[in-house]
Amino acid sequence: MAAAVTPDNTIPSGAEGIVLGTTDLSKYYRIYAHPKDRLKQAIVPRLQRMFRKQSAQEANPAPVYYREYCALHNISLQIKSGETVGIVGRNGSGKSTLLELITGVLSPTSGNVRTNGRVAALLELGAGFNPAFSGRDNVFLNAALMGLNYQETRERFDEIVDFSELADFIDQPLRTYSSGMFVRLAFSVAINTRPDILVIDEALSVGDEAFQRKCFSRIRGFQDMGGTILFVSHSSAAVIELCSKAILLDRGELLFSGLPRDVIAEYQKLLYAPSDQVEALRAALAKQAAEPTSDGAHQVEAPGTVSSSLSETEDGPSYDPDIKPRSTVHYEKRGARIHDFRLSTTDGEEVNILVPRCDYLFTYKVYFEKPAINVRCGMFIKTTTGYELGGATTAGIGQGEDIIDAGSTIELRFRFTCLLTPGTYFLNAGVVAQVDGVETFLDRCVDLAMFKVKPAKSSLAVGTVDLMIEPSMNRQVTSGGCK
Repeated sequence: MAAAVTPDNTIPSGAEGIVLGTTDLSKYYRIYAHPKDRLKQAIVPRLQRMFRKQSAQEANPAPVYYREYCALHNISLQIKSGETVGIVGRNGSGKSTLLELITGVLSPTSGNVRTNGRVAALLELGAGFNPAFSGRDNVFLNAALMGLNYQETRERFDEIVDFSELADFIDQPLRTYSSGMFVRLAFSVAINTRPDILVIDEALSVGDEAFQRKCFSRIRGFQDMGGTILFVSHSSAAVIELCSKAILLDRGELLFSGLPRDVIAEYQKLLYAPSDQVEALRAALAKQAAEPTSDGAHQVEAPGTVSSSLSETEDGPSYDPDIKPRSTVHYEKRGARIHDFRLSTTDGEEVNILVPRCDYLFTYKVYFEKPAINVRCGMFIKTTTGYELGGATTAGIGQGEDIIDAGSTIELRFRFTCLLTPGTYFLNAGVVAQVDGVETFLDRCVDLAMFKVKPAKSSLAVGTVDLMIEPSMNRQVTSGGCK
């Protein structure tokens, strides 16, 4: 559902380019141990104020029958027009609360929200719909909540229904709809009301794959038209692919913000950290966020591009000592350590500038400080935006090496054919094992190594992956023109 923001919460005219902002936004809930405590809290303090003098009240403050739970604490954001901002965090971190405050579903305990333009939101499934009404009635109801009048909704009604693919069910009660039909109708209304700001809270994961692709295609179109998006998702790949920036929330606090690939790396580092190391990671992130960074700290090449220094050539692969990643993230180790990583040709020559369609080896060693059970090791190739292109593991889930003793070292060799178009890419490495019956990372390194792919004169590939397609075109010449 969506909520209209009151005029006194609009962005000041001097805030150029800012379409959404929050200042010290906080939300606290009162948690009562027993239902009767809620009644006591409503009555006892009032009675005390009525029958006691001011001096007595100061000496004996009113009793409190609840404890406060902080769902969100002092969140300040500024989002510019055209940005797509991903919001990630562990369960209970405050992601949905933040979106509900922004859309006006909830009122903040303190702080304020300012918007400039129409906001459309796709929050929890079915929010803003009446199950007793038909799909048709709910379209008009939901569109009205987003600020459209009756005539505007009528003009867009056919477009909404066509996108939802629910023409045969549009006059049926909403209670007869499946969860997939719910989300189809909700997204169709939200995207076709032509909002300035679109807010999505994980709802797109409900629809089938074909409809999800349709939604993401429409979101891309919305981005191309300069729309602003707030996107909550547990899919790291979706955040990296869709978003221009991201923020990490944890325990109601904004821990980190930046490029999606950097935020996702820190989020996963926090997500997989041992419980006794979480506080140290949170403190490190808070310190990192407080330190100013240079403008070029996170500059990367766009996917599918290549530096001008790598001219189009048929020469072999080579090694450039200046090609090193600046975004490496090491996860907290849990009894194993990855070291001595190397990218080389099949003859053993170290390289980081590759020629397409040739074979290469990515090798690294793992030293085990503790014994490990059911060990698997793997690698991943990612783009500069962090999008996962592909990788491999040494065994399937539950089929790793049975036992590796403490003090042992194993060497991993991953052979792959470079089927990538010219550009810059990164390599990840990781080792997992069974810990208390759960497969857990013993060590993981993000952006451990970096390499570039040269252009090739003979290649006709476009995109990111070279599928080795051989195009052909037959020309037919006929007389007498077209028939």
